[in-house]
Amino acid sequence: MVFARDTSDQTLTFGVSGKLIMNALVMYDHQTDTLWSQFLSRAVQGPLEGTTLELLPALQTDWATWRELHPDTLALDKGGASSRDPYDTYYSLDDAGVLGETRQDDRLRAKEFIVGLEQEGMAKAYPFSVLNDSPIVNDVFGNLQTLVAFDAGSAAGAVFNRALNGDVLTFDLRDDGPGAALAMVDRETGTVWRALTGEAIEGPLLGKTLQQIPTTLSFWFGWKDFYPDTEVYGQ
Repeated sequence: MVFARDTSDQTLTFGVSGKLIMNALVMYDHQTDTLWSQFLSRAVQGPLEGTTLELLPALQTDWATWRELHPDTLALDKGGASSRDPYDTYYSLDDAGVLGETRQDDRLRAKEFIVGLEQEGMAKAYPFSVLNDSPIVNDVFGNLQTLVAFDAGSAAGAVFNRALNGDVLTFDLRDDGPGAALAMVDRETGTVWRALTGEAIEGPLLGKTLQQIPTTLSFWFGWKDFYPDTEVYGQ
């Protein structure tokens, strides 16, 4: 998750408090020592309690895919990087985090990865297991005409508003063969789009970009604890 650090009257810097709320990270800001819930994007204790951080669109993917999409990117290197994932064992176990589940909900496996959408009290989860078979999803979430694009190879999922200039577009996967970047085509104009960036790269809408919608990449057990009334796509 990526947040804007600006509040109404100052720019904050953050650290890790070491605390958890329903297994999710709690941050603190250096300026006021307020505690912030990562999942809720909100200050939960301290002088700024109730203040909300703006959740920004972001893409979690592997380095190879990111570099292909953004070849001129700069990378933060703090040293000590390793190719080994220290959480390999954690992923394979089906327990629900350090604190266990707050609410029981067996619609998905506890550690199923999901792409989560939340807006105005509504929430919806798109399971990786479903997106593996349907990498392009044309959907509706509240008043938004949504598009979910998923690249199984890099486990990257992005959500866009598929309304553009007053028209609602409908997308299909374009199969360019093994190793090709994920691409899609809209039925209305035949324009070709980069699926993970929402950029039109060929056709009548060349140069246009779909608006990316902020999402949360999460384990199911974390998402449903914070959003017990969530919808689950495909169910």
